[in-house]
Amino acid sequence: MLHFKKSFFLYLITVLFFVVSCAQSEESPQTRQAETRDLEFVTTVSFSEYGSESVSTIRAAVADDDASRSEGLMDVHNLPSDAGMLFIFDGEEPRSFWMANTPISLDIIFANSDFEIVRIHRNTPPYSHESIQSELPAKYVVEVNAGYTMQHDIREGMFIILED
Repeated sequence: MLHFKKSFFLYLITVLFFVVSCAQSEESPQTRQAETRDLEFVTTVSFSEYGSESVSTIRAAVADDDASRSEGLMDVHNLPSDAGMLFIFDGEEPRSFWMANTPISLDIIFANSDFEIVRIHRNTPPYSHESIQSELPAKYVVEVNAGYTMQHDIREGMFIILED
């Protein structure tokens, strides 16, 4: 009987050790501490009514190739309030984005080849795999901190102005 108790005790300790080890190694995307990427803001994007002065301007990092568009704002933990990312595509078609590995909530602004804002998705949830669609054709996409479009009264039908 003593041998059974020792074996059972060792078995119990082994199982508990395994359970604790597994629980500690599984981290959700929200809690993992990825390296924070630093962005280089190389252009500006302004927002305006047709024929009017701009209502606001951001500094923007540019994603204009497949690699940079795929990376987007992944692993960017701090985005200045006056900054964002400009995605430039070769053609104009309905676009779809997602927030996988993006730790901050964003407003996503879709604009067509005439620079008209055709769709805005506000307060997108961080780390989401949900498809965020433009519905209408878009050539440009601008990502800014969540709340930026409400704070600056940026609406569909307005325009983006890119620095030359």
